[in-house]
Amino acid sequence: MIRDAERWREFETAWIASHKANHAENLRLADEMYQWARRLGQFTAADALDGLEKNIRLAAVLHRVRRTP
Repeated sequence: MIRDAERWREFETAWIASHKANHAENLRLADEMYQWARRLGQFTAADALDGLEKNIRLAAVLHRVRRTP
């Protein structure tokens, strides 16, 4: 549990500033996490597109709301 939130924010800010983003490494990590989830049976080819329509509708609604003055 984080007891000193301000100290934690300072640590996060310093850590982010000292570690530059590495696009290739981030993609590799995401791919490895996806493969791990597949091995655990969490993602299968059958459910790969499950909920896609719902997500597209939600994204469209959020996009419209963001443009509302």
